[in-house]
Amino acid sequence: MAGGNNAGRGVYAISVAAELVGMGQQNLRLYERRGLIEPGRTLGGTRQYSEEDLATLRRIGELLDLGLNLAGIGMVLRLEAENRRLQRELRSATAERANARARSG
Repeated sequence: MAGGNNAGRGVYAISVAAELVGMGQQNLRLYERRGLIEPGRTLGGTRQYSEEDLATLRRIGELLDLGLNLAGIGMVLRLEAENRRLQRELRSATAERANARARSG
């Protein structure tokens, strides 16, 4: 993902994030209220969007274009996150098993 190690760090104000993803600022606020995205906040409470947030917003746009409503999008985003977590666990378990075989044999 773009941004390297800063992918999860909020660096974009809402106006910039909205422009980068081609959405209105009100939409970003709505998606936050609906729990679809959780941007970081400054000490003063200003929203700061990360590269990961922008990717999520783009995914929300894709799902909206497919005709999903916000409840459906929330389900898809949760399932995709769970799938990524399970894939990481599987890769880790596979690597551990390979390392154990290499040590024993």
